[in-house]
Amino acid sequence: MATTHQLLAALAGHIGRDKGITSAHLAALLDVPARRVRTMVSELRLEGEAVCGHPATGYFMAATAEEIEATCQFLRARAMHSLVLESRLRKLPLPDLVGQLKLRT
Repeated sequence: MATTHQLLAALAGHIGRDKGITSAHLAALLDVPARRVRTMVSELRLEGEAVCGHPATGYFMAATAEEIEATCQFLRARAMHSLVLESRLRKLPLPDLVGQLKLRT
């Protein structure tokens, strides 16, 4: 089974948005399922590696701070969408779901 170090080595040749590689291509390169690639990307990000990506570009190592910012915005939007879905399912306002403090009025 491929390791995060092997994924990082594979991404070393993909620096910058224009050099993105799809999870399917990485999966074939590393001989793992595409889901495993996504899991390893998350592990690398948790370790602080600047692995960027978007469905339109594929995965790549950040070449600029702007690429990191764009990836962070994409991840935040995806997380917020998931939280909105959960709040609707639970029939709770989003602030109640995430536990925001409220001022008494």
